[in-house]
Amino acid sequence: MSLLIIKRSRSRSFLLWQTHRTKTRTILSSYNSPSDTDCSDSVSSTSGLSSVFTRSFKTTSFGSQSGKISYLNQKFGNLAYSKSSFVSTARPLSSEAVTVAATCDALTVERIIANQWPILDENESDWKSHAAAIAQSIQVIKRRLQWKKLMVKLKVLSAELNKPDLWDDPNHAGKISREHGSLTGKMKGVMTFERELLEHIDMLKLAKEENDSELESETLKALIDMRRVSKEKELEALLSAENDPCSCYIEVQAGAGGTESNDWAEMVMEMYKTWAQRRKFSVTVVDEMPGEIAGIKRATIKVNGEYAYGYAKAEVGVHRLVRISPFDSGKRRHTSFAAVAVIPILGDGSTRVQINDSDLRIERFRSGGAGGQHANTTDSAVRIIHIPTGITATCQNERSQHMNKASAMAVLQSRLDQLEMARQTAMNAQHTQSLTEISWGNQIRTYVLHPYRMVKDLRTNYEVSDPDSVLEGDLDGFILSFLSSSLDKSDEEH
Repeated sequence: MSLLIIKRSRSRSFLLWQTHRTKTRTILSSYNSPSDTDCSDSVSSTSGLSSVFTRSFKTTSFGSQSGKISYLNQKFGNLAYSKSSFVSTARPLSSEAVTVAATCDALTVERIIANQWPILDENESDWKSHAAAIAQSIQVIKRRLQWKKLMVKLKVLSAELNKPDLWDDPNHAGKISREHGSLTGKMKGVMTFERELLEHIDMLKLAKEENDSELESETLKALIDMRRVSKEKELEALLSAENDPCSCYIEVQAGAGGTESNDWAEMVMEMYKTWAQRRKFSVTVVDEMPGEIAGIKRATIKVNGEYAYGYAKAEVGVHRLVRISPFDSGKRRHTSFAAVAVIPILGDGSTRVQINDSDLRIERFRSGGAGGQHANTTDSAVRIIHIPTGITATCQNERSQHMNKASAMAVLQSRLDQLEMARQTAMNAQHTQSLTEISWGNQIRTYVLHPYRMVKDLRTNYEVSDPDSVLEGDLDGFILSFLSSSLDKSDEEH
């Protein structure tokens, strides 16, 4: 039997022990309520207290067992320790049943919400307010993830993984395994966050009972940090579609209107470059065709980063600009259009379309642009045409023909994958906004610089009166508004 006794100056102690092949029990010498019996008999409840010492203090980094003991000695005083005492009590995630996390007095996230504790500002020191805000966020996250459907889906995938002939088809097995891992990760993330909230509540109650102001302050700060993180997790839950975690290509095409539209297309592309950099995504120019006088006729950038596609898919459609033209000597008002397409980069293991060399026509030509070493001197630019579909991909921004060809092939693969996804979507009669066909009648947003100043999204009616900030990459408000409204519509339809 392994023994861990933590003694404090006020003669209060925790006694945690584990017997061979039996579940961990927790006895609190300071708790005498009837609910303590339930708490000690519940694996999920004991995990809340037994892991408090190793997980509650987010400001402390535990790199090893000795690090944990050093911190506990400093925080709690005299300590008798046996290495085998630190045994995880967390039950492995099961698709058959998921234990409801609770505090030692049986408080759950559902009960916190039912209590209707008032939610105050973050700078208030009312722990119930912070706990209520976090519990509300957990409820929103579960709704966005369609929690019950997610559990059913996980059960089905688990059954698939247990089939003895699964790996007879490696491609299918890989897809099932990836999807199972993704759903398991989402579920574990929410359950861990929920359990962490309840652990902090347990610790806070203990600190108040022992009149430990330092511990109470630290735990309250941890709750406030959790409240801020919960908003980020709400956002992540919006991005739960299959391809949302992918990187992506963003393509901008100038509409009819010559120099006006070319200039607008360049403004739109710069807007996305700045937005991507703000979100710490890496941006690479894949292809760019300049206009005769100003701007661009079309351009493609590669945006690398987690959930780049999930965010950027909100921008698919036609963007309309109204302004006094800088290219019109009569200073008349002009309307310009630019179309935006967003294509997920699925990765080598997830591509849906196999490309045969016999279906390709590869053309080589000299790069355009301002010139420089190698530019305009060799046939390094590459254009690849997929003959069966007529889809074209071009790259001229790399230094060598080989690199340009590889980049163009990657773009072509993504476009063909997107085409296949659209075909399957049409067959299933499940049209998604992220795959909406681009057409000049499909305006999603209007940018007005004259006679008044405003940017308005026509899908959600979200608008701002500072177009300069939007053109400088401040797009998150529009993106989050669209993602939220899309999810709400999906919930109504189901």
